[in-house]
Amino acid sequence: MKKTILLIATAIAMLSCSALKGGSAQSSNAAAPAATTPAATTTAVSTSPVSAGQTAGNALLALYNQYKADGNKYDYKNLNNIINCLQLVNACEGLKEVKNDKTYLKDFGKGMMVSAVGLVTESNVNSVTNQLTEMVTSNEKVNAAASTAADKLQTAAATASSISSILSMFAGK
Repeated sequence: MKKTILLIATAIAMLSCSALKGGSAQSSNAAAPAATTPAATTTAVSTSPVSAGQTAGNALLALYNQYKADGNKYDYKNLNNIINCLQLVNACEGLKEVKNDKTYLKDFGKGMMVSAVGLVTESNVNSVTNQLTEMVTSNEKVNAAASTAADKLQTAAATASSISSILSMFAGK
């Protein structure tokens, strides 16, 4: 249980840092099944369209794997889904300002295809990019909710160790 809490706290802390810096988190979960782990993302020094697309593609792939693992259902209460959703929204944040820049959108799509191999393809990349752009431009509540959720997750990460210690006191009960 401590390992699970530590893994979740680490993922949350990395996500929180990336949300504050506007970049993306780096996570390595190669030994764990893809359907139950948050998206592994690449660190970007600057938010280039390709790296933002890769982050979005990683999050989409992780969300899709979890969706399949849950029997083709999206469980919005699943912590991995919450983390991946926040990563997706964070990666797509820049699409609001460049929604008419075809070069940026094309490069963003290339990044998604690289990281979501088999899921985002040449035939659907424009549709996926357009839907993500619509998601972040049409609904300001999406971005506000992402910021609020990141704050709550950061608080949960900060208290995870204390909660784990308290719960371990009850192990013999």
